[in-house]
Amino acid sequence: MTGWFSFRDGEATAGDVLALRRVEEVLRGAGMAYDVVWSPGFRPEAPHFGDVRPGDYSHLVFVCGPLHGPQVEELHRRFAHCVRIAVGTSVIDPDGAAVTGFHHVLARDAPGSEPTEDLAARAPAVPARPVVGVILTHGQQEYAGRRRHGQVAERVTRWLAGKDCARLELETRLDTRDWHLSATPAQVQSVLARLDLVVTDRLHGLVLALRVGTPVLAVDPVAGGAKVTAQARACGWPALLAAERLEARRLERWWDWCLTSGRVAARQLRDAFREGRAPDGADRLVEVLAPRAGAG
Repeated sequence: MTGWFSFRDGEATAGDVLALRRVEEVLRGAGMAYDVVWSPGFRPEAPHFGDVRPGDYSHLVFVCGPLHGPQVEELHRRFAHCVRIAVGTSVIDPDGAAVTGFHHVLARDAPGSEPTEDLAARAPAVPARPVVGVILTHGQQEYAGRRRHGQVAERVTRWLAGKDCARLELETRLDTRDWHLSATPAQVQSVLARLDLVVTDRLHGLVLALRVGTPVLAVDPVAGGAKVTAQARACGWPALLAAERLEARRLERWWDWCLTSGRVAARQLRDAFREGRAPDGADRLVEVLAPRAGAG
């Protein structure tokens, strides 16, 4: 079985892979053996076209995506002896060589025919993964030689790449002109409130997530600790790592805690913020601004 997820210069999309899972489910149910060819850029360890001997196969099944272009046409030449079938695909030009090279085309949409449901719609269900917001800063030049921002970002993102989770790169910066960014704090908070976890090295990444009851795995990117450490202490939030102690086992420990006991702890802090249980600088502002008794 092949698809656009098989080509070296192709791409693997979630929809294409789910479509493949649907076809695999059907073939397994029918007791039919098969192999899947993957792009080496997506799955280096899996079988690639360079590993495949066409003579070993009787059929070629192309799954999902549009039927067009030289890469699809090359399949017809290389697997000319095979029965070639396209399933769940889009037909743009019914007379094109990429289409006419197939013995059977079970299209999801084609000119002059009724569309069918995409294969991904009935793919086997999978358990939901944690949705994780990632808020990192590469600035804060004021910390000069104590800055460890680059190292922190590299280690955290490399570690996150190996986690089975849905990652969202987020910003606390607001912009009323750039559609990629939120324009108001309410918009930022609406995103944070829908996450399972936030990983951040920013003070406001920590505070805004806790404000809506989302647990935070915080990293202080300044050697010796600075405002992120101070704020975690002020909030009583334990899931904090120093830049100098950013090891996988510590990240794993706090990851597990945030997704279990940390959920309750974050909601408790959210409630404490709303009730104003702890004083902040604004509570003393009027006192500082007010004229001293008897002055003048």
